[in-house]
Amino acid sequence: MARAEEAFRTELEAALGHHFNDATLLERALTHPSFANETGLGESNERLEFLGDAVLGLVVAHLLYEAHPEWTEGELTRARHALVNMRALAHLARALSLGKHVRLGRSEQRTGGAEKDSILSDLFEALVGAIYLDAGTRPVEALVRTRFEVALKAGSPPPERDPKTQLQEWAQARFHCIPTYHDIADSGVENDEGRFAVEVRVAERPLGQGVGRTKRQAEREAALAALREGGCPLG
Repeated sequence: MARAEEAFRTELEAALGHHFNDATLLERALTHPSFANETGLGESNERLEFLGDAVLGLVVAHLLYEAHPEWTEGELTRARHALVNMRALAHLARALSLGKHVRLGRSEQRTGGAEKDSILSDLFEALVGAIYLDAGTRPVEALVRTRFEVALKAGSPPPERDPKTQLQEWAQARFHCIPTYHDIADSGVENDEGRFAVEVRVAERPLGQGVGRTKRQAEREAALAALREGGCPLG
């Protein structure tokens, strides 16, 4: 292991409060698919990211559930999303200097991949997945308690956000485009001039439909449906 890499690992493990028994897990967590695809060297972090996303969501949900017995399901959901959304996780990845040590393919290097929120948030999730495989949930819970301490102890949940705004942020982050809304024919509104039916599309893909007494309400309902279909946590 190069001296710089060894120094980073030591510094990172100190920040995480976890020493890796299997150092290859950390190396894999820092390997972006673009690097693995271009070089054929090693496995990318995609599977670790998938696992880490689930583990992080579970641990954060559990800690919020314990910390705020008075909050409703909707309030807990919004709080969890505020903690584990792409922007929040990218911020944590930057604090740990993950972007400086990620292994990227040439195309991603040229386009500043090490500073992209999408890549950084994936790195953090992959790191959580690596910690979980290395030692289970206990060090993940300790990491979450340390890194999310203030938010976990918040006296009130985050305010409910407009679903159209949330959908636009999600679409821009994931697909680099904005949602479009289209009037559609609907058997339930054809004979009712006071109701509107709308379909929302992201990257030309229909994601949700909504009906409302106003076009704005119909678009809001369509955005809510799209958020559920697209796998974006409501909040």
